[in-house]
Amino acid sequence: MRRTSASLVAGALVATLAWASSPSSPAVALEPSAGVADLTQDINKILSDSRLTIARAGVVVKSAATGEELYATDAGKLLTPASNTKLFTSAAAAETLGLDYRFPTTVLSSGRKAGSVLAGDLVLRGTGDPTMLAEDYDALAAKVAAAGVKVVTGKLVTDDTWFDSQRLGNDWSWDDETAYYAAPISALTASPDRDYDAGSVIVSVAADGDKVKVSTTPETGYLKIVNKATVGSETDVLIERQHSSRTVVITGTVKDPYQEWVAVDDPTAYVASLFRTSLAKHGVKVLGPTVTAAAPAEAKELARHESMTLGELLVPFLKLSNNIHAEILTKAMGRKVANQGTWSAGLKVSTDFAKANGVQVINMRDGSGLSRRDGFSPGSIVQLLTAVRSKPWFTTWYESLPIAGNAERFVGGTLRSRMRNTPAANNVHAKTGSLTGVTSLSGYVTSAEGEPLIFSIMLNQYLSGSPKDIEDKIAIRLAQFTRATATADATQLRATEQGEAGDLECSWLKPVQC
Repeated sequence: MRRTSASLVAGALVATLAWASSPSSPAVALEPSAGVADLTQDINKILSDSRLTIARAGVVVKSAATGEELYATDAGKLLTPASNTKLFTSAAAAETLGLDYRFPTTVLSSGRKAGSVLAGDLVLRGTGDPTMLAEDYDALAAKVAAAGVKVVTGKLVTDDTWFDSQRLGNDWSWDDETAYYAAPISALTASPDRDYDAGSVIVSVAADGDKVKVSTTPETGYLKIVNKATVGSETDVLIERQHSSRTVVITGTVKDPYQEWVAVDDPTAYVASLFRTSLAKHGVKVLGPTVTAAAPAEAKELARHESMTLGELLVPFLKLSNNIHAEILTKAMGRKVANQGTWSAGLKVSTDFAKANGVQVINMRDGSGLSRRDGFSPGSIVQLLTAVRSKPWFTTWYESLPIAGNAERFVGGTLRSRMRNTPAANNVHAKTGSLTGVTSLSGYVTSAEGEPLIFSIMLNQYLSGSPKDIEDKIAIRLAQFTRATATADATQLRATEQGEAGDLECSWLKPVQC
C-alpha cells in the first residue's frame, strides 16, 4: 500500500482471529461467580475516584462469549461520546460503502480540442477524497499535459457538487473554525501529509539569522502570511488563521523550528490554486478565471485519480481519530443512499444502521463527535460493538482500532502511549474520545482466561484534568479478569506512562505526538 503503514497492524494483532471467529452468543443467565463479584467491587472502587464525585460515569462490560453482562452502571443514560461517535460512522461506512470503496477525482474537458488548444473549459471534479495530496493534483495536471493540452481558452471549473455547500458541522464551536481538526468539508480538498488531515496546511517557522523564516507544506500562495514573529531566546509562537479569511498571523518568538496545522477557509478554492499552479508547471495555460460549478453533462474525462480503499483508509481514520474522514464518509454515505451529499442524509444512514443492529439510545449530530449534542449510552455502544462482530468486514475494522501500548503510530494510534507494560498492552483494541470535560474509551479486550470482553467507559462533566487513567485502570482490570476468585495486581492498574496532552484527542494536538 502506497500511503499508510496499515501493514504494520498485522504483527500486533494476536487475538484477531479469536475475536472474529464467531458471532456473539445470546445472553446466558449465569450465577455471578466470585470473579465477577471481585470485578464489580474493583470497578466500583476505581470509579469512586474523587474527580468523578460531581461527574457522570457510565460503564458497561459484557462477555462476547456468553452475552452475559458482567458490569453496568448508568448503562442506559445518554452521555456525550466525543470521538466514540466514530465507531458508529466507521461501521456504517464499512457496511454501506464497502471496504473496496474509493474516491475518484477526475479532470474533464467541456469543449472541442484542436491540436494543443482546448476551446472550452477544463473541469476538476471531486467526490471528497481526503487523501489527495498536492502531488496528486500535480500528477493530474501532468496527465492533462500528456493528453496534448497546452492552452485552455475557457475557465478552470472546480466541481465540488458531490457534496452540499455546508462546510462546517452542526453545533461546532466557532473558536474551532480555524483548527485543522474542524476543517471545512468539501468534495474537493487536499491534505498536507500522510496523516491525511484534509483541508489544512502545515505552517512552519524557523530562526534564519536575525529573522523568522516561514514556509508551508505544501508550498502554496493561497494563504496570506503576516509574519510578526521575532527571533528570541525561546520558542513561544502563535500561528493562527484569522476567522473567515485566508490570513495567517504569526506572533511571538522563535528559537527552535516549530510548525502548526492550520485549516484553510475554503478547501475548493485552495485546491483550485494548487491545481492551477501545477497546470502552469506542466505547460498548460488556462486563459479564463477559476469558477465553481457543476461539470456539463457532455464533459469528457481527460485524467483520473483513485484513492486508497476504504479498508485502507480506516487505519489513519480510526488510529489517529481523524474528524475530517468521519464527516466526508458521512456525506459520502448520504450521497450513495439518498443521492444527497449532506450531513442530514448521511447521519440518517448511520442512525438507521445503528438501530438495525439493536442500538436504542442514539443522537447523532455529526460523524466525528466534535458536536457536544452527540449522545449515546454506554449500553448502546456495547450493543453496536457486539453486533458488528458478525459482519464480513469486522476483522479489517477491528484491526483499525487503536491498540493499547503499541508504540507504532499506525498500530497503537491514540492508545500508543497508554497502558504500556500491563496486561492490557497489545490486547485492548478500542476507540478513544476526548473533549473538554468528556472522555470515553470503548472496545474489546481479552481476559486473563482468554474470554473476549466488550466494554464502554464514558466519563462526562468532570472539572479536573483528564481522568483517562480511570479508563486505563478499568481496561487493565478487564485484561486481568478471571471467573475464579482473584485479586487484581494493584501495581498493574496504572495509568498512562506518558502524560496526556490536555483534554482533546491527543492526535488532534499537532505537532504533539502523545
